Amino acid sequence: MTAIQKSRLLLAAGILAMNTAHAQSWELGPFVRPLDAPVIEPNRFYTFTTPATGQKTLWDNLAVFDPGAAIAADGEVAVLFRAEASSAAGQSPESTSRLGLATSKDGLFFTVHGAPVLSPEDSPALAPGSRYSLRGPRIVVGPHGSYVMTYTESAAIRAAGGQPQDRICIATSSNLRNWIRRGPAFAASLPSAAGKAARINDGFGAILTELRHGRLQAAKLHGRYWMYWGERAVHLATSPDLIHWTPVLDQRSGQPLIVLSPRAGHFDSGAATVGPPPLLTRRGILLVYNGENSLLGVSNANNTQVTDAPTPALPPSPSRSRHSGSAGVSLLQPDAPRLAADPTLRPGAYAVGEALFSAADPTRLLKRANHPVLQPVWPYERDGRRSAGGVFAEGMVVWQGQWLLYYGAADSVIGVARAPLR
Repeated sequence: MTAIQKSRLLLAAGILAMNTAHAQSWELGPFVRPLDAPVIEPNRFYTFTTPATGQKTLWDNLAVFDPGAAIAADGEVAVLFRAEASSAAGQSPESTSRLGLATSKDGLFFTVHGAPVLSPEDSPALAPGSRYSLRGPRIVVGPHGSYVMTYTESAAIRAAGGQPQDRICIATSSNLRNWIRRGPAFAASLPSAAGKAARINDGFGAILTELRHGRLQAAKLHGRYWMYWGERAVHLATSPDLIHWTPVLDQRSGQPLIVLSPRAGHFDSGAATVGPPPLLTRRGILLVYNGENSLLGVSNANNTQVTDAPTPALPPSPSRSRHSGSAGVSLLQPDAPRLAADPTLRPGAYAVGEALFSAADPTRLLKRANHPVLQPVWPYERDGRRSAGGVFAEGMVVWQGQWLLYYGAADSVIGVARAPLR
């Protein structure tokens, strides 16, 4: 055994020991990497023909990340991911990103399909020359066995003065290859309890699931579907049909209620962003999420969140929450000043955390891990297109008695970690 191999084994053992020590009974994990290398990397040779120009173009030769995951009908692991290509000169990224598909018989070694499965060029509403990207796919199994995907469109909208606007969109598929766009998840404006229109800055969306027959299927709770969403902080929404969604609003401000926000001095001091589809468990709703370490700021004890809050007997109204002013929910706004960073992580680095919400009231935070369950360690996780590095999880499946968690590494490649199914 070489010195490098010995150091890698010692490092992996140390990480496992640390994660095991921090793990609580309600958490998934500890997560360990079955490989010390990415499972999906950019391709330098795949091209596809763009509908608008009829020309062949590269589409995933620069970076692959943002991996959503599902178990396909044939039992294989399927990963949908964000793909970016370099410009024709090869010097800078294009303004467009697309969604690709990769499949695997063992969850570790993947075959990438040669063309994107969802592309901005497919959208009839796209104006020529628009800056446009598709990102953040998360997949659940619908009530009739079809697949429902939330993803984010980021486009320069003319009505917004050409500024990029993000919106969560819905698509459905029977086979993970051919997708039907269902449009934006949220209406353009919503009436609020305060009589004003709610401002929606979508970010990402992850639909509540439960484990059935080895797959994560959309779960109804209190007669409706639920989605945790957001990018700087986490909000909540409900739906009768998985297509049309209504945000849960704060009754005081009339804006989308924040149920999970940054914490001073922790790995999520800069941002808290939804991860894979949350899971309904016996203990409550388990949310795996992504925390961004702060770049700067000062500690503010009022912005921390409590744990072990009492569980209410009745679920909230879909349009507002009775607990918007409770001590269990921080109302730190996503654009508030940054908080003090976790000194053990690089400023701006992403790590993966876990939180537990009440099944009786999905707005109620019960517990939240103080330490990440996965953080950047290997060179491909620390160094890439995202200079701060990071692991950003979006896909999770059950495979042969274990959880497989798929994550983007430094916005460049895709990795996987696994944990025992308990």
